[in-house]
Amino acid sequence: MINELRHIRAFLAVAQHANFTRAAQELHVSQSALTVQIQQLEEALGVKLFDRNKRRVALTDAGREVIAPLQRIVVDAEAIVSRTREITGLRRGVLSMAVLPSMASGILSTALSRFTAAHPGIMIHIHDVVADQVIEKVKKEEVDFGVATVMHADKELTLMPLFTDRLFAFLPEQHPLSSRASVSLQQISDYPLVLMARGTSVRSMVDQALRDHGLTATAAYEANYMSTALSLVRAGFGIGILPEDAGTMGSAQNLVALPIVRPQLTRPIHVLMRKGRSASPAVQQMLQILRDITRKSGDPARGKG
Repeated sequence: MINELRHIRAFLAVAQHANFTRAAQELHVSQSALTVQIQQLEEALGVKLFDRNKRRVALTDAGREVIAPLQRIVVDAEAIVSRTREITGLRRGVLSMAVLPSMASGILSTALSRFTAAHPGIMIHIHDVVADQVIEKVKKEEVDFGVATVMHADKELTLMPLFTDRLFAFLPEQHPLSSRASVSLQQISDYPLVLMARGTSVRSMVDQALRDHGLTATAAYEANYMSTALSLVRAGFGIGILPEDAGTMGSAQNLVALPIVRPQLTRPIHVLMRKGRSASPAVQQMLQILRDITRKSGDPARGKG
């Protein structure tokens, strides 16, 4: 079999020049080394490629038959090398990620701005889905990585701490609690609540915190999307308990966001990758940008993960 492209390039050079000496000069090899390469190629193909005598070198019928296919092999190989260099050099490629909706509307937008400004040739696919779906997409390798809360250890995943997210209470400006610097879970549990749908990591946190503190609360409305929950809060249907980054959404205008204390409601946010999966240069660069943003954030709730 043909093990190296150098055999093909040797053949093409001799075919072009019809002369071993000039072909060897072009390839910067000795004439004897070039002769060996041609012989090895002929042995691999099982045919004679050149008729040789003291005065000339000419392609055989077999040589004329294979020259075009071998030229295509070299062109394709060079294209692969060029494309690979573009990918490793972050000049082209595809980056896919699955992230929590709160991330998509928060720090991810900042990260995307920085990344695309530096690497406009990279196409980015974003799946903003709940935590369980983030995990599923990462496990199935439908995305390069995910950003989510993982409630339980999973041997199929590699987790890298990113930051600690904190839940806030979102209230209309005219709400009786809106003038406070902070609110307790017990205080807001006395009012109707607008909560995320069951199955989301935010809802799981809220339900667990209420149980742990022996509190009962009325979920006046449940929403699948944070923008919907914020709209319901703004319309006066209840207090929303949502990630802090929900405050960056347009639907959070004219709402007051108060930190929840006694207890603080926090959740670790991790980068998720399927165990054993290599991170491409584009993934490495995006993760570095995300780490830089969260590390430089002045919000103490974000920690330094």
